[in-house]
Amino acid sequence: MSTVAFYTLGCKVNHYETEAIWQLFHKQGYERVDFDKRADVYLINTCTVTNTGDKKSRQVIRRAIRKNPDAIICVTGCYAQTSPAEVMDIPGVDIVVGTQDRVKLLDYIEQFKREREPINGVSNIMKNRVYEELDVPSFTDRTRASLKIQEGCNNFCTFCIIPWARGLLRSREPDSVIKQAQQLVKAGYKEIVLTGIHTAGYGEDMKDYNFAQLLRDLDTNVEGLKRLRISSIEASQVTEEVIDAINHSNTLVRHLHIPLQSGSNTVLKRMRRKYTMDMFADRLEKLREALPGLAVTSDVIVGFPGETEEEFMETYNFVKEHKFSELHVFPYSKRTGTPAARMEDQVSEDVKHDRVRRLIALSDQLAKEYASQFEGELLEMIPEERYKDDPNSGLYVGYTDNYLKVKVPANKEMVGKLVKVKLTKAGYPYNEGQFVRVLDDIVSMPS
Repeated sequence: MSTVAFYTLGCKVNHYETEAIWQLFHKQGYERVDFDKRADVYLINTCTVTNTGDKKSRQVIRRAIRKNPDAIICVTGCYAQTSPAEVMDIPGVDIVVGTQDRVKLLDYIEQFKREREPINGVSNIMKNRVYEELDVPSFTDRTRASLKIQEGCNNFCTFCIIPWARGLLRSREPDSVIKQAQQLVKAGYKEIVLTGIHTAGYGEDMKDYNFAQLLRDLDTNVEGLKRLRISSIEASQVTEEVIDAINHSNTLVRHLHIPLQSGSNTVLKRMRRKYTMDMFADRLEKLREALPGLAVTSDVIVGFPGETEEEFMETYNFVKEHKFSELHVFPYSKRTGTPAARMEDQVSEDVKHDRVRRLIALSDQLAKEYASQFEGELLEMIPEERYKDDPNSGLYVGYTDNYLKVKVPANKEMVGKLVKVKLTKAGYPYNEGQFVRVLDDIVSMPS
């Protein structure tokens, strides 16, 4: 039996797609082994969101080649899409496929076995207008299921390479989304995370259908779905209709990830983002009315070209005033090929790191403040894994519906189940809780 090993860099979408590619191999009778083991085929799913993503991708490719020089080395993902020639130039790489045509991988492997000639299967992503169906009936890590609903992005923010790696926005057929959601619930998943490159842009390429309708359809048509989470939604996509769908949903959780990137209108303009701070604040207010206790997490880039101390403080104060529950803070990093990389007034690394530090300290403080509102309350959570810092403590870690990371005394049987816990002590990054009861109908998890 042939063996295949996978390595995934980057985002949730990549992880979803690796699982989908594994399904293709699985159907052909392959056995999956760990990446550190010797395999017949290695597949590296690359990332290109930063220059570091490119570098890490190259390191992992070389690691696979060293592990088994006779193996067939396949490279896919965003870095493969934007820089196929660079990937092909690495001695030992056999097959390169970008962010489409993944279904051809096994044919390419057979072709390579016959001809022993490297294959470049990367085509122009900008010409692609059709969503590539990749089904995932279950996941290797089995507690939360991702469900990819769209591909690509039409925004072309000045710091971002992703439209060139993923192409323009394409949405998955609604029936296909509903069908896969039902399949995942049947496989025992309690929570589904809707994911994509520009997730809530879903439906912008459709005539009479949009993201709000998809949320309503998932709510009414998927039997047994307990929790639905949106991986990310832009402020400009939080329409009245979306707020209404959230307001009436029985499954949507009290957590939204809304990328801010900057809290300064002048910086947002240079980034070519599609909202102002007034608009962002207005959406936050409406969402919190619809979902009391809502956790809002966000991404922020500091040290964007030309960012002054005043502009940074606008971001800092906006975050503080609107009480985000957690931030992912990134120092701006030049992405070759983007307009921002060519801008004047690049900010020094020292200033960037100082701003990152200040914003992370604020984020930690806000995270504790948000969590402390729920001390003594009963919350629903899904235990995901043992508490890594002390594996023998009998503690398991998972997320509540409002995205609090809680450690509770539990056991292996509870992993992936919906349980009720009492939050006994708020903290960051972990809150402490006590187990109350299992809420689940006992459903067997996929093996």
